[in-house]
Amino acid sequence: MAALSQPRRATYDAIVIGAGIQGSFAAYHLAQRHRDTLLLEQFLLPHSRGSSHGQTRITRSAYPQEVYARMMPDCFRLWERLEAEAGTSLYRRTGLVALGPAGNLELEGCWRSLGAGEVLDATVLARRFPGLRLHAGEVAMWDDTAGVLFADRALRAVQDVFRRHGGTLRDGEKVLRIEPGAVLTVTTTAGVYRAPRLIITAGAWTGALVAPLGLRLPLQPLRINVCYWREKEPGSPSAGRAGPCFLALGLSQAPHGIFGLPALEYPGLVKVCYHHGSPTDPEERDRAPLGAPHPDVTLLSSFISSYLPGLEPWPAVVETCLYTNTPDKDFILDRHPKFSNIVIGAGFSGHGFKLAPVVGKLLCELSLGEEPSHSTAPFAMTRFPGVLQAAL
Repeated sequence: MAALSQPRRATYDAIVIGAGIQGSFAAYHLAQRHRDTLLLEQFLLPHSRGSSHGQTRITRSAYPQEVYARMMPDCFRLWERLEAEAGTSLYRRTGLVALGPAGNLELEGCWRSLGAGEVLDATVLARRFPGLRLHAGEVAMWDDTAGVLFADRALRAVQDVFRRHGGTLRDGEKVLRIEPGAVLTVTTTAGVYRAPRLIITAGAWTGALVAPLGLRLPLQPLRINVCYWREKEPGSPSAGRAGPCFLALGLSQAPHGIFGLPALEYPGLVKVCYHHGSPTDPEERDRAPLGAPHPDVTLLSSFISSYLPGLEPWPAVVETCLYTNTPDKDFILDRHPKFSNIVIGAGFSGHGFKLAPVVGKLLCELSLGEEPSHSTAPFAMTRFPGVLQAAL
């Protein structure tokens, strides 16, 4: 338990609720600015109940949406800074293939974000990555900046640096109540804390936390199947640890997209997942009934057979993760409309990990009343109707 060695105090400059990657980076940036910060986590660390666990995530410059593409250079720089501060490697460059139908708007957005990205036709793709196939009418492009983030290691690193800068991390403390005011009061299962500013980054639990504060955020937790696929011929050049990451966009059979990356978790396996899942209650995620249907796994099996024939067509390992989606799949990074010293980061919709260094910085800046280093206008909660409920 991370908190045992740290003295218990009641008053801080800032409190952050939720010690996933977004909240941990928000706390890290606050500590870097010499704010005495408390980071609260409801589960004992490390845990696999939320959205930040596991060994690997994709990072990339290629992004269909310009708002995220503009953030990525800053993200790469901040990840490198964390590597230097923590004295450990957090990233392995593999490159990324983005593929899909010619003329697809998402692919064209990726192309624009790369500036002068390299286009790969079927012949070039087969020569460079023999395990990955293109079909008639499809194109691929190459992002040589992309690679694999070591997720578990990154989360530990940012928390360690946060504490090295004087931050306090308390795990195993579930928040029971938030009382607004010029000085906010946060009551947990283990104590009562006060601070003039609060950041809420509680993932799939955010909706329940902010409802008593008069907010109804359109957040939908999804249970995602994280699938690992075995190579038919171990050590083949088509997949495994040496392969690139990939994104498949605009495929009619997979409207939400498919992504894949070398699996560090399981040698000889490749991580390939559908970018969507089934609605769930985060408290019930690990209690899925045995034998429940998995239509996304069937979809992935068909994709594997068609695009990655060097892999066995049924997953060797299936684990679970949580997404918390907004209706438009864009983040919420905003102040509470009534209580401006409460800042909320939510709805990262399965693509937030790589952006966490900048997201944490933006949440920190909003909390301190600073001008955000990137525009937060696209992430305002008021873009959704009916967010603010009756006055408390």
